[in-house]
Formats: sequence, structure tokens, C-alpha cells
Amino acid sequence: MYVVTGKVALVTGGSRGIGAGIARELLKAGLKGVTIIDVNEEEGLNLVAELNNEFGQGKALFFKTDVSLREEVDAALRRTVEVYNNLDIVINNAVINGERDWERNIAVNLIGTINGTVLAHEKYLETYRSGEEAVIINVSSVAGLYPCAPLPIYATAKSGIIALTRSLGCSPHYTRTKIKVIAVCPGTTDTPALTIVKFLGPAYSDLYDDLRKCTPPPQRVSSVSKGILQIIEEGESGSVWVVEQNKKPSELEFLIRTQSE
Repeated sequence: MYVVTGKVALVTGGSRGIGAGIARELLKAGLKGVTIIDVNEEEGLNLVAELNNEFGQGKALFFKTDVSLREEVDAALRRTVEVYNNLDIVINNAVINGERDWERNIAVNLIGTINGTVLAHEKYLETYRSGEEAVIINVSSVAGLYPCAPLPIYATAKSGIIALTRSLGCSPHYTRTKIKVIAVCPGTTDTPALTIVKFLGPAYSDLYDDLRKCTPPPQRVSSVSKGILQIIEEGESGSVWVVEQNKKPSELEFLIRTQSE
């Protein structure tokens, strides 16, 4: 089991919602320190002040960062190492829901995750981890697992995250690096992002309304953040997990787990 106590983490999109929830959950579990990066500076600084008051000064840092820009993500990773001397866990959680600006949607949701994953995997975690293993968690969505008529751009990005995770998390890479790369697919969750959706057109909005009518109520953020902590501790590299309806995480089974099968 992977032990979080004494480790250092970085969370993208961490100023509110699932990102803020997992930062708090990790600190409760004994994390040494967490860096939160987000474009929303005011919310990020407020959260860091709360976390430092609750868990001790210096436990949390905030850097304003656009995850779609590789150099800004690189700078946040570097500054984390400069402050805490280590980096063990990276959680790629940044997300936007704008379908109309599909370039920005893909830039944040998919390219942002690629930036955080590849930079952490190839440049930081092997060198600066404090133990034998490091962990990358990529937050995808159940929308990346099946057709999602109202949100085709979002679903495309989220399915790409799953492919990235399974490819970098498969055994040839884990054997080489001892870095676990894992995807988490939350179901509908009660976060601010849930209410900020710019659809491609009226027909897509109607489809979304129809979808909401036949899906369970949004789950609590705490269910997802606690589930992610469990997955960090127990999940195998390359695995994909679903957290929905306030239930415990469940691992998806694939016919092929690695390229050698």
C-alpha cells in the first residue's frame, strides 16, 4: 500500500471543488505539503490560507498557473521542489466545461493533463520522490467511458485522459520508473463546474436536460476526494477507477492491461 504520510503533492485545478477536496483529504492523511495551482488566484490564495490555518503554516502553497501552458506547469513543479525538496504525488484535476470554445476545452482538459503528466513523469518524480514509488492521478470522468451526446468535446478530452493514463501506466513504463499512473472517473459531482456549461447549441442543451433527468443526483465532493485517497493508496499503475453515487471506488476491468498481452 502506498503511504501518503510525509509525502509532497501538487494538485492542478485545486482552488475549489474536487481539487480542493483532495488537497484537504491528503493533508488529513499526514501529507508533508501540497502545492495548489489554478488560474483563479483569489480562490486559490483563500484556500491556502484556510489549509495553513487548519493544518499548520507552510503546509500549502498556491501558484497561479494556466495548465494549458507547458512552461507554467513546469515552473509550478520546479517551485514545489524548491520549497519542499521533494515531490511524490501529482493530481491532474483542472477542468473547464465550455463546449463552444472547443480549442480551449481541449487545451485545458486534455493538453493540461498531458503537460502535468509528462513533465511529472519524465522530469520530476523519479528524481525528487521521497520513497520508492511516486503517483500520478489523472481525473477523467464517466463521460470519457461512454457516448455523451450533450458534451462531445468534454467527452473527447476525458477519453483521451484515460488513453494517456493506460499507456503511460502500463507495466513497461512502471517497471522503468516506479511511477504509478492512474485514472479516476467521477460521476456527476456537486461542484461549481456543474453549473457552468456553454453548449454547442440549443439542441445540446436540451440533450443535457434530458440526461440530467435520468441520472442520479450529484454526489458529494467528499465522496470523490476520499475515493481518490483510497485509490492513491491501493490502485495499481495503469488502472482506471469509477467513483459515483457516493459509493466506494470501483476498478474497471479491461481485456488488455498492457501492450505485451
